[in-house]
Amino acid sequence: MRDVIQKVIETETEAKRIVQAARAEAEQIMSAAQKQARDLVTQARQEARMATEKMLLAAMQEAEQEKKERLARAAAEILTQVCLDDATVQRAAAAAARCVRGVTKPVPE
Repeated sequence: MRDVIQKVIETETEAKRIVQAARAEAEQIMSAAQKQARDLVTQARQEARMATEKMLLAAMQEAEQEKKERLARAAAEILTQVCLDDATVQRAAAAAARCVRGVTKPVPE
């Protein structure tokens, strides 16, 4: 009988050790999984940030190119629509010079 009780106690002790080992292994697995999840989230954030920066740069470059094209079209349109003779250019230059100098009366021609 004493041997049976001793075997039961040994079996219970072994069962406790197995349960503790299983718990420790489960904690290690859980800790590793949490670390892996954090790493994946960090990596995903970095990739998203890089993709966003790349899209922003492309959009800025596209906007700059569109701006240049619009300015070129506007300049071409202005050149085709506005044709000033030399006398008109001279009067405009004289008027601009008077404005810069602060003279309000036009100079007689």
